[in-house]
Amino acid sequence: MSIQLGESDFQILKCFPVMSQLRPHLEQAKFVEQVRYQMKEGYQLVFLEVEQQAVAVAGFRIYTCLASGKFLYIDDLVVDELKRSQSYGKQLFQWLIEYAINHGCEHLSLDSGVQRFAAHRFYLMQRMSITSHHFGIEL
Repeated sequence: MSIQLGESDFQILKCFPVMSQLRPHLEQAKFVEQVRYQMKEGYQLVFLEVEQQAVAVAGFRIYTCLASGKFLYIDDLVVDELKRSQSYGKQLFQWLIEYAINHGCEHLSLDSGVQRFAAHRFYLMQRMSITSHHFGIEL
């Protein structure tokens, strides 16, 4: 088992089968290009690999804002649906916390769809707090 940043096109593409479980609208043919574009904006992809297969994937960025100072924001966090409840999500989440600390972040945060009850249970078990409501509007 290893946790590593997805830096090569091969590593990024390796993350697609798991990421597409969270983001089913994504197309494999455009995945590397989309991730590379987001990387120009600070996005990073990290994955937990078991037997040369990605089983947990997270996309994240480091931001600084007036409200929170410097923080790590998790855009995407998903464990392969066939590999859940084996502590892979917990291990990847802990890696993200350590990464944030090592990069001088004061907070770690994420948004989660209101329908994702299992994810909410996981976040609460990781000692996260529900600190706000997220509002949006389609343009």
